[in-house]
Amino acid sequence: MSNSIFLSASVPDPKRAPEFADSSNSVAITSAVRALIHVTLGRRVLVWGGHPAITPMIKVVAEEMGVDYGKWVKLYQSKYFEDQFPEDNQAFKNIIHTENIENDLKKSLLHMRERMFEENTFKAAVFIGGMGGIIEELNLFQKHQPDKDIIPVISTGGAALKVAELTNNQSDNELCYELDYVRLFHHRLGISTREERFPTPDEQPDKVEDRYWKRD
Repeated sequence: MSNSIFLSASVPDPKRAPEFADSSNSVAITSAVRALIHVTLGRRVLVWGGHPAITPMIKVVAEEMGVDYGKWVKLYQSKYFEDQFPEDNQAFKNIIHTENIENDLKKSLLHMRERMFEENTFKAAVFIGGMGGIIEELNLFQKHQPDKDIIPVISTGGAALKVAELTNNQSDNELCYELDYVRLFHHRLGISTREERFPTPDEQPDKVEDRYWKRD
């Protein structure tokens, strides 16, 4: 689908990335990820590179909502991490496993990310919290998906602050101060609260107005 949403998010590790952990807010990161799932599930395809802190969140929220998320999420996972795949991966029906390149972490991640951005057409990219990998994903996203919306949720801290700086969004009051993340994503992604949730993308009407709740 041409209106897919890319999610780049993680909870910074104080040992691996203290420069990002110091500014991050783990509660805000969790709230923002949960809100994004709430807004998009059954309405837009959500694509992300498997992260052990984020994938379980997405699974839990989807199950709480009672929506079959099999066709609405697309999880990319590098075989470099094959012996570390979280059990939650098994819950997703739409996993794309990318090659382990020379058993090299950087090469394998680059390959996975390039496939994500070459194989999908996105409307926007959402950046929540995160460490250095988020900056790398921003650069690749802008290379492969130019002129698409960049939404760094500044209030979550971490690498999202750097994304905001690099994209000249650091003074955006809504991204800085809006803590009602459901409201934020409805607005920034242009998804009406009136849109119904559909079982699969194929069942979703092409015309946005035809997706709205029918009123008697």
